[in-house]
Amino acid sequence: MTELIHVATFNIHKGFSQFNRRLAVHELRDKLQALNLDIVFLQEVQGHHTHHNLRYKNWPSKPQYEFLAEAAWAEFAYGKNAIYDRGHHGNAILTRYSITHWDNENISSNRSENRGLLHCELQLPNWISRLHCINVHLGLLSRWRKKQLQALSERINRLVPPNEPLIIAGDFNDWRRQASDELARSLNVTEVFETTFGRPARSYPSAFPLLHLDRIYVRALEVKDARVYHGRAWSMISDHAPIAATLVRV
Repeated sequence: MTELIHVATFNIHKGFSQFNRRLAVHELRDKLQALNLDIVFLQEVQGHHTHHNLRYKNWPSKPQYEFLAEAAWAEFAYGKNAIYDRGHHGNAILTRYSITHWDNENISSNRSENRGLLHCELQLPNWISRLHCINVHLGLLSRWRKKQLQALSERINRLVPPNEPLIIAGDFNDWRRQASDELARSLNVTEVFETTFGRPARSYPSAFPLLHLDRIYVRALEVKDARVYHGRAWSMISDHAPIAATLVRV
């Protein structure tokens, strides 16, 4: 039976460094693959852009989720959320396990932001139950996030049996740290850094992390350890720092 599961969540800023100073998607792929992760939750993934291949000579010929997954994660799912004239971006899940079903639910709560909820059901070796993985990138304003958290809770309560393991990860934009209490009450989940260290990880901005924006929530899984990756090398490839956890089935 698969015991330890290594997961991480990372807002990759569409493959560019902070303030869009340079294309960083190649270094991003190398560093992500070096972490030897089983499941990766990514936000702000560029699915398509008509002009970047003209401006950047080393722009990948594949969508970013395929480019990043290549040779490391056999399966992936992409939820197209923000659509504009030149392309689109959204959330992606990359995994070594079989994706048996996936869906991307529109949870936009206003006209200025397009947000989605990417839900994948994974089949792990020798597991009887499925592993539910949900990737989110919530809105910038508290009232928008409140509606999106409600949509998240409603979906999980409707579609995820309480005895099946669950991971919710992503960029919650929750600098006031309000999401954990609401999700614990409605879904009985715990946040991996709060479990390990007593508070969420500081993950933004990557050069000097101050805000607790990125989270990993779990249910029916035990947290073995949690880690935030920061420092100069990581700050050169995105404005967020990735956070990771090692989990085991309860």
